[in-house]
Amino acid sequence: MAKASQSQNTMETIVALCKRRGFIFPSSEIYGGYNGFFDYGPLGSEVKKNIKDAWWKDMVQRRDDIVGLDSTIIMHPDIWKASGHIDGFSDPMVDCKVSKLRYRADQLFFAPVIVAGETIGYVSVLEDKGMQADAEKQAEKLKRKLSKQGELAPIELKDYTQAKPEEYPLIPSPETGEPGSLTPPRDFNLMFETHVGALRDETSVAYLRPETAQGIFQNYKNIVDTGRVKIPFGIAQIGKAFRNEITPRNFIFRTREFEQMEMEYFIAPDDDQWQSVHQEWIEWCQNWLKSIGLPEELMGIDVHPQEKLAHYSRACTDITFQFPFGEQELWGIAARGNFDLTQHQEHSGKSMEIFDEARKEKYIPHVIEPALGVDRTFLALISAAYHEEDVEGETRTVLKFHPRIAPYKVAVLPLVKNKPELVEKAQVLYQKLQRRYNVFWDVSGAIGRRYRRQDEIGTPWCVTIDFDSLEDDTFTLRDRDTMEQKRIKEAELFALLDQQID
Repeated sequence: MAKASQSQNTMETIVALCKRRGFIFPSSEIYGGYNGFFDYGPLGSEVKKNIKDAWWKDMVQRRDDIVGLDSTIIMHPDIWKASGHIDGFSDPMVDCKVSKLRYRADQLFFAPVIVAGETIGYVSVLEDKGMQADAEKQAEKLKRKLSKQGELAPIELKDYTQAKPEEYPLIPSPETGEPGSLTPPRDFNLMFETHVGALRDETSVAYLRPETAQGIFQNYKNIVDTGRVKIPFGIAQIGKAFRNEITPRNFIFRTREFEQMEMEYFIAPDDDQWQSVHQEWIEWCQNWLKSIGLPEELMGIDVHPQEKLAHYSRACTDITFQFPFGEQELWGIAARGNFDLTQHQEHSGKSMEIFDEARKEKYIPHVIEPALGVDRTFLALISAAYHEEDVEGETRTVLKFHPRIAPYKVAVLPLVKNKPELVEKAQVLYQKLQRRYNVFWDVSGAIGRRYRRQDEIGTPWCVTIDFDSLEDDTFTLRDRDTMEQKRIKEAELFALLDQQID
C-alpha cells in the first residue's frame, strides 16, 4: 500500500525531472544555452498540445458565442503605436554597476535596518517566497557586525521603485552587498525589434508581438463583417508572444518567448452589467483550471486595487497558483473597457462600431479579457502533479496528470516479449488505440519496472496482455494513481477512455 503525500517540490526537482524525462530542455543547450528560452521535448510537446487542445475545445468549439483566430506574429508597426506598446510597454530596470547584473526594479526589495530608533543601514533581496526571512537574517548580521545594542525594528520591505533618490546611495546590491552600486530605476521597453523588407532603416522597423490580443482587436471588424456574430461574443486565439524580459526566471514561468491563450469577449457598454460578466468569466476560468487537474486548494484570487489599474481598465482579477517559488499570477481576467478598439479607430480612421440588432443602436463594445499563458499553465500542472510516495520501502515518483493532459493516455505492455502470440495480440490492441490516442508501447524489462517508468511520465493507465488474454480476450488494467489492477475487456477499455478523456 502506498503512503501518498505531495512532495515539497523545489524548482530544482521539477527542472531535473523535465530534463531527465524529455519534457523541457534549455534552448541552444549545446552552445551553453540561451537565457529566457526553452525547447519542449517529446513529452513536453504532447502536454503543451493537450493544454491548448483542451482550452480550444472548451473555449471555442463547445461554445456558441466564441470564434477562433490565428493572426500573424509580425504586424504593422502602427498597431503597436495605437495600442501604446511602443511608448509605454516597459518595465523599470536597475543595473548593478559592480557586478554588471540587471534587475527589474519591482522585483528588487529593500528595507532600512533600524535599531533602537537609529537607521544603521539597508538590506536588499530579490523577490522570492523566502525573501522576508532572508532580509531579517541580513539585518541581524548587520546589527552584529556594527555591534549595535537595542531592539531591531520589524523589517518592512518595499520594492526599489518606491525608493527615494536620497536612499539610492544607501541600498546595497543583492549580488555584491555594496551600498550605492545600484542605478536609479529607468524604463526598459520590452518589445523585440526587427526589420521587414530589403532595406534596413527607420521605415522597415517592425516588432515581434508582445501579446496576441492586438491581433484580435485589429481583426475585430473582419470577424464582425464575416462571422455572423452578435453581442455578446468572443474571439479567441492561441499563439506565440515575445518580450525582452530584463530578468527571465523561475524556469518557464517568465521567459522571453512564450505562448498565450487569450480571448476578448465583446459586450455592450452598460455601466450596470459589466461586473456580472466579469465575475462569470472569473468563475469559468477557475472551473476550467480545476477541470484539467489543478487542485482548488493551490489556487487563489488577487483583485487588483483601483489605484494600481491601468487608466483605461475598469477591473482586473488574477487567478493565482502556489508555485514551488511562491504564489504568483496564473490567469488574468481584465475588464478593459473600449480602450483598444477606440485607439485603433482613432489611429486607423476605420470605424470600430458594431450595430446591435437587439438594441437598434451602434456603439464601440467593451471587452472582458481572460489571458492565460500556456507555459505557466504547464508549470502549474506539473508542479501540482508531482508526487513522491513510499511503496513498500521504495520511493515511487509519479506525475498525477489529468487524463486530458497526460502525454500518453495508455501504455500497452505484453507480459513477455519472447511469446509471439502475446506480442501479436498486444500489437492489435496498440494499433486500435493509436488511431484515437497517443499511446506507448513497451516490452523492455520487468513489468514492475515498466509500471514505474509510466508513473514517472504521468501515463494514467497501463494495459498488460498476459496468457489469460489469449483465452478470454481480457487484459489487466492498472490505474496509475491507486495502482489497483483489474481485468477488463476491450470495449470496456475504450468506454473508460472515452469518458475520462473525450
